[in-house]
Amino acid sequence: MASAVPQAVSASGRPLPTNWLSVIVVIWGGQAFSIVTSFAASYAAIWYITEATGSAMWLSIAALASVLPTGLLSPFGGVLADRFNRRNMMLIADAAVGAASAVLGWIILVGEPSLGLILVIFAVRAAAQAFHTPAMMAAMPLLVPGKHLLRINSVSSMLFSAAGIGAPALGILFYESIGFHWVMFLDAGGAAIACLGLALARIPTVRDQSMDGQRVLANLAGGFREIRHTRGLYALMAICVGVLVVLLPVGALFPLLVYQHFDGTGYMAAITEAVWGLASLIGSGALLAWGGGRHHVRLVIFAGAGVGVTAAISGALPPTGFWWFLVMTGAMGLIAPFFNGPLQTVIQRHTPEEKLGRVMGLFSSAMSLASPIGLAISGVAAEQTGIAPWFLISGCVMAALSLIPLALPGVLALDRPAPKPPAPPTAPTAAPPEG
Repeated sequence: MASAVPQAVSASGRPLPTNWLSVIVVIWGGQAFSIVTSFAASYAAIWYITEATGSAMWLSIAALASVLPTGLLSPFGGVLADRFNRRNMMLIADAAVGAASAVLGWIILVGEPSLGLILVIFAVRAAAQAFHTPAMMAAMPLLVPGKHLLRINSVSSMLFSAAGIGAPALGILFYESIGFHWVMFLDAGGAAIACLGLALARIPTVRDQSMDGQRVLANLAGGFREIRHTRGLYALMAICVGVLVVLLPVGALFPLLVYQHFDGTGYMAAITEAVWGLASLIGSGALLAWGGGRHHVRLVIFAGAGVGVTAAISGALPPTGFWWFLVMTGAMGLIAPFFNGPLQTVIQRHTPEEKLGRVMGLFSSAMSLASPIGLAISGVAAEQTGIAPWFLISGCVMAALSLIPLALPGVLALDRPAPKPPAPPTAPTAAPPEG
C-alpha cells in the first residue's frame, strides 16, 4: 500500500495546501503587472517634470518625495502588518496607488497638472509602499516551504530588474504616442490586476496578541527587541545597512562617472544602465534557479564584498577603460541579487511570524533611508575627491564592511537552521486564514 505523501510545511511551520505554488503565482502575477506599470508611470512623471522645468532641484525633490514617505512610515506599516490581516493591507495599499494614478490621469485629461500635485501623487505612492512592503515580506514565509523561500524572494528582484530595463521605454513610448494621462490610467489598471491577484489568494492571518493595549511606540520597541533578541541578527542588519548606504548611490553616480571620467556620451551612459539591468536580471534568475544553498549569510558577505571590489576597480580604471568598466558594471549587476535576497531570507527565517511585520518594517525603512543618506554623503565626498577616486574609496569601504561578519561567530551562526516554530494550530497568536 502506497504511503501518504507528507503535507508541505511553510517556512513559518504552518501546513501548506497542495496548491501553494498556484497561490504564489496568482499573487506575484498580479504584482508583476503593477510593478511594470508603476515603473512606466514613474518614469513618465519624471520626464514630464524634466520637460516642464529642466530643473535638477525639482527632480531631486521628486526623488525625495518617492523615497522619504516609505522610509519614515515603513515601521508603522510593520506594526499594522502584525496587528491586522496582511492580505487586506496589501490590497488597500495597491488600491491607493491605483486610485492616486487614476486621479492624476483624470486631472491631466481635463487640464494641466501642477508640479505640486505630481509630488503629492509621488508621496502617496511611496506611503502606500510603506504599508505594502512589510506586509508582503511578512506574508511570504506563511505561503512557501522554507527551502523555496529564497527563490520566492528572488522573484521580486527579477521583476524589479526586468521592469527597470523595459518599463522606462514603455512609459516614454506611451507618453509620446497616446499621452501622459493614459500612462497613469495604465498604472491604475496594473494596480487593479494586483488587487485581483490578492483577492483570489488565501493568506493566513497572524496577529501578535501581546500588542493589545500597547501604544504604537511600544509596538515598535517590540520590533527592535526582537532584532536584538536573536544573536547576530542585529549586527548583520546594522552592517548591511551600512553597506547599502555606500552601495545604493553607486548606481546613481554611473552617468557622472561615464561623463566625467570616461568622457562618455548619453549613448554610453544608456549602455551602462542596460548592462546593469540585464546582468541583475540574469543574477536574480540564477539565484531563483539555484535556491541559494544553505549558507545565506555567507552569500550576503561575499556578494557585498564582490560588489565593493568591482566598484573599486571601476574607479581605478584609466579614462580609456570604458569597456572594462562595462565588464565591471555587469559583474556588479550579476552579484547584487546575491546580497539582497539572502539577507531578506535570513531575517525572515529567524523572526517569529507574529513579529515579522515590525522587523521587516524597520528593515524596509532602513533600506529606503539608506539611499538619500548615501547620496548626500557621496555627493559631497565626490565633489571633494573626484568621481573616479570616490568609486575607488567607496568600493573599498563597501568590501571592508561586508567582510566584518566573518569575524563575528554570532552572525555566521545564523546559517544554522532556525529554531522550529510551535505548531500553528495550538499557537495562541494565530487567527484563522481569510480567503
